[in-house]
Amino acid sequence: MDVSLLGSRGNRSAIRSAVGRRGALEVLAVVGLYLISELSRGLAGGGEIAAQQHAAAVVRAERHLHVFVEATVQRAARDIAGLETLLGYAYLSLHLVVTAAVLIWVYRRHPHAYARLRNTLVIANALAVVGYALFPTAPPRLAGVGIADTVSAATSVNLTSRFVSSFYNPYAAVPSMHIGFALLVGITAWRLARNRVVRAAALAYPVFVLFVIVATGNHFFLDAVAGAAVVVTAGVLSGLLSRRRRSETAEIRPLPVSAVSEIQQRHAA
Repeated sequence: MDVSLLGSRGNRSAIRSAVGRRGALEVLAVVGLYLISELSRGLAGGGEIAAQQHAAAVVRAERHLHVFVEATVQRAARDIAGLETLLGYAYLSLHLVVTAAVLIWVYRRHPHAYARLRNTLVIANALAVVGYALFPTAPPRLAGVGIADTVSAATSVNLTSRFVSSFYNPYAAVPSMHIGFALLVGITAWRLARNRVVRAAALAYPVFVLFVIVATGNHFFLDAVAGAAVVVTAGVLSGLLSRRRRSETAEIRPLPVSAVSEIQQRHAA
């Protein structure tokens, strides 16, 4: 039996094991950061009075821009049987499930793009928490503008119950990170995927999420604009961080063997 073959198989097994451990650590790190972010949202929550005032300001701005049509969108969704339930469960699940799936896919299939995606998510979460602290805002369903809470009405999850509301800040509506995450993972999947159907789905995903968050009464359109702006800013900052790291790595890169040999010969002479 070829001993070198055994050695190569052992090396491959060790590499796969190391990659698996690193992947598990990455998953734990991202989940931990997300949980910390959710807790921070609660800590950053403002009072109900300020949140209602800010929601009223958002409505005034949308009316001025002629985009205050959230109630119309919700009524249109109600006219389609079963759609409210579908959108309700989509609101509760897509934010985590699709984001996690794209993270895992990028880590395994496109590792060169993973670090920037992860860093962008982390930076975007941090910026969002600052937004929640500075501008607590009631979502449409709590703003008294004739928009219902269809998630609580059409699914088994009651967003207004004490148990559920203890896990999140109901006034963390600006920016909308449902849109922020959807835009980020959608663009990432569109850039990296080769399958045309997957790329088309990636482009459609943020649009669908926008429909979900508006039709369920959880975000205004301007909340979504703020979420998109946060992710764009986070992407720029993440890119600057990546370039800085590459620059630092290049500065400490060891000399080529030929250059080292040349220096040794000069000293020997």
